[in-house]
Amino acid sequence: MATQESTSKTAATASRGDEHLTGAVQTVPGSTTVTGRTGATEPAATRGKTSIADVVVVKIAGTAAREIPGVHDMGGGLSRTIGAVRDRVPGGRPNVGRGVKVEVGERQTAIDLDIVVEYGVPITDVAHDVRENVIAAVERITGLEVVEVNVAVNDVRLPDDDSADSAGETRVE
Repeated sequence: MATQESTSKTAATASRGDEHLTGAVQTVPGSTTVTGRTGATEPAATRGKTSIADVVVVKIAGTAAREIPGVHDMGGGLSRTIGAVRDRVPGGRPNVGRGVKVEVGERQTAIDLDIVVEYGVPITDVAHDVRENVIAAVERITGLEVVEVNVAVNDVRLPDDDSADSAGETRVE
């Protein structure tokens, strides 16, 4: 008799949604939610939910990619031009997410990067270093597994690119 009561009590608890969760992951458009366990008997660190928005992964990946020597800039031609204008506006902040696209799933993420490299650096070495740094940063900070990092090199910054910019400015004066 006691067994039947505890079984029906468990079924009633489960139907009300009061059961203990065991670390389920829920996906909401634009973020990933990791659900912890509930109940007074669970450790405090596991009670509740943690949501990670896609923009968080974008910023982490963009920052990690820019840390690599040989990466001059990120993004395609038009986005770099718009970004340069935005960066010069007083009070404007640089967009660390420029050139970064992510897909975030329940426990995994995939990242696409558009970069501009410095002339003379081995592109395959830079791409390898970018991949390693981005994967390490995203996995360490978010806990998501990075399944792939695709690197597209859109341009090469030549050494005389700076002199062309400064010559254009003095010519306009």
